[in-house]
Amino acid sequence: MMLIACPHCGPRAHVEFDYGRTLDAILPLDAAPEQAAAVLYARDNPRGVSQELWQHTHGCRAWLVLTRHTVSHEISAVVPWVAATAAPRESGA
Repeated sequence: MMLIACPHCGPRAHVEFDYGRTLDAILPLDAAPEQAAAVLYARDNPRGVSQELWQHTHGCRAWLVLTRHTVSHEISAVVPWVAATAAPRESGA
């Protein structure tokens, strides 16, 4: 069984979570239809480390970014979606 270490709830079984998509499959709001079709329907599925969005649907409902190996399912990092997307602050701000 795959355990996901939710930063809010602690380690939980993967059945408490729903897979969203890989981070490279997130589209901007102004994406052209051709770009959307390419990302959603014709994307690669490579073996190796991938960054993915998962939601803790049967827990805190937070969106998380998992760094996971697609073959071994080993999870090397779990961070909240907000923390993963936050722009770095300039020093002195």
